[in-house]
Amino acid sequence: MRANKSRDTRPELAVRRAAHALGLRYRVSVRPVPSLRRTADLVFTRAKVAVFVDGCFWHGCPEHHTVAVTNAGYWAAKVIRNRDRDAETTRLLEEAGWISLRFWEHEDPAMAAEAIRQTVVTARQALKSDNVTSVSQGRLGPTG
Repeated sequence: MRANKSRDTRPELAVRRAAHALGLRYRVSVRPVPSLRRTADLVFTRAKVAVFVDGCFWHGCPEHHTVAVTNAGYWAAKVIRNRDRDAETTRLLEEAGWISLRFWEHEDPAMAAEAIRQTVVTARQALKSDNVTSVSQGRLGPTG
């Protein structure tokens, strides 16, 4: 399993290139919530958006997952644990105020990047409108 990379996989790099081409800037392989031992593939810290590019085999894609021939019981249990951890990660990030996006490795990187862009733009706009509301109510600003 040493040869299986946890970051910089071909599908992840394709999504990162497509997102970068759209003008998005992000952090790579970072914990969105420092106290949570989970890393996201792309992290937009200000917008609080975490992006995961999941491998079809490792995360049990309903379209492309194949059953392992050797040691099938171990791998089936491993995929189930991965899916459970993915669901838990999404839940924990949402509870912490983050938006979690998940894409399968077979999905079109350009379409994934566009979905990411739309989510980040929307999250940034919501953040700006919250700040404008706070400033107009006198809670923020140079005097406190």
